[in-house]
Amino acid sequence: MKDLEVKMLDENDHIFIQALSNLGMSRNAATTMAYLMNVNEASAREIEISTGLRQPEVSLAMRLMHNQSWISVRSEKKSGKGRPMKIYSLAAPVDEIISYYENKIYKESQATISAIKKLKVMSKQASLTPLK
Repeated sequence: MKDLEVKMLDENDHIFIQALSNLGMSRNAATTMAYLMNVNEASAREIEISTGLRQPEVSLAMRLMHNQSWISVRSEKKSGKGRPMKIYSLAAPVDEIISYYENKIYKESQATISAIKKLKVMSKQASLTPLK
């Protein structure tokens, strides 16, 4: 039998995950990112065990983060037969990822404010034109 050291998420990690979720990141991606922040690299299986996520949830989170170029992936050949294991690590600084969500929320709020201003102008114009 093989010994395996598993790191677990603590209370601060869960607060971090909740904050990322509030910004719009999926909970699974936030959980995976919080775990990868605490380790240099990890396999999908290690992430599953440490975070309590299932394999499809980890895969979806990894795909999302890989599409954003936030993680790097390498393959590691296991001894014997079988497919190589994918090893994941954060490729982007956490500040850069947070800035992505900051900019996204800023743009969304600017669009909302712009729509409200247009509505105000239109409502003033509508109140000036009499109904027939």
